[in-house]
Amino acid sequence: MTLSVCDVATALVCRGWRAAVAAYCVFFCACAAGGRDQGATTPTGVTSAPTTIVGSLPLATGGRHSCSLSADGSAYCWGDGSSGQLGNGSTAARPVPTLVAGGLAFAGLAAGEFSTCGLTTAGAAYCWGDIAADDAGNTTAPKQLSPVAVPSSRAFATVASGYYHACGLTPAGAAYCWGYGFAGQLGEGTTTNYRSSPTAVAGDIRFTSLSGGYWHTCGLSVQGTAYCWGNNNWAQLGDSTRTAHTTPAPVGTGIAFAKLSAGGRHSCGLSTAGEAYCWGWNAFGQLGDGTTSTRLTPTPITPARLVFASISVGWYHTCALTAAGAAFCWGFNSHGQLGDGSTADRATPTAVAGGLTFTYLSTGVDHTCGMTTAGVAYCWGSNSYGQLGDGSSTDSSVAVVVKPHGS
Repeated sequence: MTLSVCDVATALVCRGWRAAVAAYCVFFCACAAGGRDQGATTPTGVTSAPTTIVGSLPLATGGRHSCSLSADGSAYCWGDGSSGQLGNGSTAARPVPTLVAGGLAFAGLAAGEFSTCGLTTAGAAYCWGDIAADDAGNTTAPKQLSPVAVPSSRAFATVASGYYHACGLTPAGAAYCWGYGFAGQLGEGTTTNYRSSPTAVAGDIRFTSLSGGYWHTCGLSVQGTAYCWGNNNWAQLGDSTRTAHTTPAPVGTGIAFAKLSAGGRHSCGLSTAGEAYCWGWNAFGQLGDGTTSTRLTPTPITPARLVFASISVGWYHTCALTAAGAAFCWGFNSHGQLGDGSTADRATPTAVAGGLTFTYLSTGVDHTCGMTTAGVAYCWGSNSYGQLGDGSSTDSSVAVVVKPHGS
């Protein structure tokens, strides 16, 4: 459920994350100069593969847990720990940020349903938790309670996590995936049950970003073409069919995309003009088009006048951020994950309450987190496992402050 590496307001992040994430700042400032002008109000897209180690982003939401980076690159996680996804050597839930074991310094994080992955500034990928189990809980690899190196000699520039799989992108734009692959979500051309090490995604496509969903994966090519692969029961691949694909299939439009995000049973993207499009299952209005009708191809949200700089797709909800840092969410809202002060579903974008200005948003199964321009993390929605990080287990339909690291 990760986004492109240029998904935040680049100048603000560079001011706020200083030396520990210097690799981010180098690349973000390059993005601002070459992909999106720092003074622009709409994105212009990314036209080349990442050329330096940039990780994912310093805040990540998974199924029912969340993680973030401290200024020195240390990782902290909180929420559900039943599969070891907090990385602290325990399976206990934690309602406040808890230090990930191992003493590693990360440049970025990506959180899946029951796992977390991190990328060091040298491009080494580590994962912890469980990325190889089926819905019945049958595993083909043991749960890892602390970070374990992904067996690969390749350096990755970014990493993405899905339900029970993960993917990495090299600096040259080559995609590799590993973990559970029964639905073709690894993109290698098979429905193999499990791959313990990164396997090349078929097609020799150069990508700028990858995003892992439930049983599918999406990637954005250097030409701005969106590709998705894996399960397609809910039309989440966007190719105008419900046919699964074990290799990347182009999303069925002529839209040039700048951002892409895969979620539970739907996917969304931003055009180079910042226009939001979504496709797939829509029972709760998560496509944002004012209906609850499933869409087999990208459909513009309503109202079309909204222009976004980033977008993040959760299980059954979607959130997006304008270039000015205003947050909007739509879709399923049973636990307040839209952050509008209610638990009513919304079929069109609704402003997150509180008047906060964000640099980044990340959506989980039924909660959402964001980083403000002041570098303060907020979360809202379900809190049954402490995934909001405020020290309680009480749901919140408005943004609450995440407790400081180590509190």
